[in-house]
Amino acid sequence: IMTSQSIGELFIAGILPGIVQALLFMIAIFIVCSRNPLLGPAGPKTSFKEKIVSLKDTWIVILLFVCIIGSLYMGICTPTEAAAIGSFVAFVFAVAKRRLTRQTMWLSFLDTVKSTSMLMIIFVGAIIMSHFLAVTRIPTTLADTVVTLEVNRYVVLGLIIVVYLILGCLMDPGSMLLLTIPTFYPVIMALHFDPIWFGVLVTIMCEIGCITPPVGLNVFVIRGIAGDVPMYTIFRGIIPFLIADILLVLIVILVPKLSLFLPSLMR
Repeated sequence: IMTSQSIGELFIAGILPGIVQALLFMIAIFIVCSRNPLLGPAGPKTSFKEKIVSLKDTWIVILLFVCIIGSLYMGICTPTEAAAIGSFVAFVFAVAKRRLTRQTMWLSFLDTVKSTSMLMIIFVGAIIMSHFLAVTRIPTTLADTVVTLEVNRYVVLGLIIVVYLILGCLMDPGSMLLLTIPTFYPVIMALHFDPIWFGVLVTIMCEIGCITPPVGLNVFVIRGIAGDVPMYTIFRGIIPFLIADILLVLIVILVPKLSLFLPSLMR
């Protein structure tokens, strides 16, 4: 929204990098468990038939995926409308399976209000910040200055990534995006990088920020679920996945087509 780019293309652009990320995570888990089998003990043996039967409820997830991503890819509806459709379908299935009680429904409404209020406060701050940047012309001046520098554009990109790594340790992803995009986007465009590709790269950096200390929002969620596990143990456990994410960043930079191939089919 802040850069006037297609949200549908941004969604689709993340599919192949997401698959690569999943493969890197699998490799990380395999290496860790190979060194210490106790971290991933073998589960009970099951027959092929039992494995197939266990997949009987996954069709709901597949249907949700088709409703949301399919409608976006085919241009049937906007991202907001697709999210509403997905929420409605999930609501219908929750009611049909009798898993939605009055208490859980009330709690979901409260969580929605809290999240929306937080985002609106951040959004108001971002509007003020954007107005300040527009008046002072900081992004334009910065972009013009960077273009005149006699350095490789990937050096500038590397500095931007370092900034995101630092901010990821101190801020949540939403605040980080609203603070940096108005400044970095003109620089990226001046250096002739693809904005969709950069969007995927920034998303990965935000994911890294979610697991890096001291903020690491996802780590604190895990801490809340596994209350008996020390915080340092959780942070130590994310190191292999952090390395995998850094490798993913390098792959996306070295192979831009990985994130641009599918969006090119939509144009």
